[in-house]
Amino acid sequence: MKTIETKSAPAAIGPYSQAILANGFLYTSGQIPLNPESGTIEAAGIEEQSEQAIKNLGEILKAAGSDFSKVVKTTCFLADIKDFAAFNAVYEKYFVSKPARSCVEVGALPKGALVEIEAIALA
Repeated sequence: MKTIETKSAPAAIGPYSQAILANGFLYTSGQIPLNPESGTIEAAGIEEQSEQAIKNLGEILKAAGSDFSKVVKTTCFLADIKDFAAFNAVYEKYFVSKPARSCVEVGALPKGALVEIEAIALA
């Protein structure tokens, strides 16, 4: 088991890792749209926040030697399910291999984020 950490994505804001590599699989923690440099959410709308969250996820995949084409499952959390179509329009630009996915509305996300995404990928 190996801990994955990169400064190109936001640091963990609690007692967890950005990702864990185990038995050929990468398990990422949920990524919200934090700017890795400032540690704050700078994007306002769902499209911009989705782009940032996915960019953060991409940096973690890259640090582990993986990429979006190797993602086998994502779990997506939306603060408002009414944002589903707009979120999906951004998501489909990156996840062209169409991994398995769950997407749900949640009561609240850390730091007031509109979206959070976690992934399981081949390493």
